[in-house]
Amino acid sequence: MYYQGNGVPKDWAEAVGLYRKAADQGYADAQVNLGDMYANGEGVPQDYAEAMKWYRKAADQYIPIAAPAFAQYKLGLMYRNGNGVPKDDTEAVKWFRKAADQGYAVPQHLLGLMYAEGAGVSKDAAEAYAWCNLAAAYDKSLSGRMDLTTRLDDDARKRRDELEKSLTPEQKARAQQRSIELHKEITARRRAMGYDGISSSVVDRFAP
Repeated sequence: MYYQGNGVPKDWAEAVGLYRKAADQGYADAQVNLGDMYANGEGVPQDYAEAMKWYRKAADQYIPIAAPAFAQYKLGLMYRNGNGVPKDDTEAVKWFRKAADQGYAVPQHLLGLMYAEGAGVSKDAAEAYAWCNLAAAYDKSLSGRMDLTTRLDDDARKRRDELEKSLTPEQKARAQQRSIELHKEITARRRAMGYDGISSSVVDRFAP
């Protein structure tokens, strides 16, 4: 309420205090929100190290809500961009993969781009295609903090289609099969964690 000024005057300093109280009690959403405020310098001086501390606390939680995955995605961005830590694409890939494995399109798309570029991983157009394909086929019923915007939908589809042009028919077939395998793995993982709203769009689109 204080962050957005809903029903009360906007007060980022007050929001920081409330987020901190909840974050100290282990609430992942509050930890992510507090990390964001430090990362953006909202209500506190900008402090990437402090932001990373709170993102890590949320990222380490194994609970069926979007906040830990969002924190993992944020950590990936910080390593990718060198915010508060030395730029490290290998570490960025690690955190993007953790979030992507929970079914969220934003880190799936970014992971695909890392494979396309060979940043932090061996360059692999087929693997890049598979991850961009998952992002393009994202089911919005899974959305939470990382809901898939139309633009990202288009971006992932465009990148997937560009990658497709570089693949032989055999490579494309393997990449599509890889999408199906990843989707099944992610579906099983989400069910094990207690998530609902599992999408079958990738399997429906590419299964024989």
